[in-house]
Amino acid sequence: MTEQAVIELLNQFKQGQLSEQQAVEAFKKMPFTEDIGYAKIDHHRALRMGYPEVIYCPGKTPEQIGGIAARILAAGGPGLIATRADAAAVDAVRKAAPQARYDALSHMVTVKNSELTAPPRPVVIVSAGTADMPVAEEAAITADMLGNTVERLYDVGVSGIHRLLSHTGQLMEAGVVIVVAGMEGALASVVGGLTDAPVVAVPTSVGYGASFGGLAALLAMLNSCAAGVAVMNIDNGFGAAWLANRINRQGMRPEIQPDR
Repeated sequence: MTEQAVIELLNQFKQGQLSEQQAVEAFKKMPFTEDIGYAKIDHHRALRMGYPEVIYCPGKTPEQIGGIAARILAAGGPGLIATRADAAAVDAVRKAAPQARYDALSHMVTVKNSELTAPPRPVVIVSAGTADMPVAEEAAITADMLGNTVERLYDVGVSGIHRLLSHTGQLMEAGVVIVVAGMEGALASVVGGLTDAPVVAVPTSVGYGASFGGLAALLAMLNSCAAGVAVMNIDNGFGAAWLANRINRQGMRPEIQPDR
């Protein structure tokens, strides 16, 4: 179920093409949840949240991934996102959508059916080092699929702080900044002190033994001395982009009058 489908039904009723009862019956038949045995697909999510369910591939068989993808695409909507996909998952999605695109760096499979209206300010993705790019690209591609203008600032970590400082103007113009960093995770605090935009920090599992698989960066970001920094789970570029999209679209949401 998409917002456009609901608008079309309402317009048909308004123009007298559908009776009141026909409109009610049409809404009844619109899929909210589809139970296919191994998954209950939330088709109503596109209407509630602006985008269909996203497929997290690990733990699912190729057949399950392909079946879910086919049903999400059949319901209509702006597109499809599948994360952490291996070769078998990519093939499964492509059976349902031959036009699907695979990004080997982020391990994401995407299908873009239509362009969403972009917020006025971009989401800027900042990564500390080249090794952080897989998580940064997961965030960048997700933010793009959700309709945001995306700008990338990669390999600008604190070990060469001049690389970041030359982009201060770009940081100030951002709607939201996503900072992706491993090792000691200090980049999020530095960026948080350079821009008035909300900062979403993503610790990565990049680092030597004492980084404890990203735990050191996670704790550093949670203890940031810069105000206004929100912290995601380790390596969760997808979650960071989804939060950034919600923040970036706040000014675009229509006002809803409360019931009295």
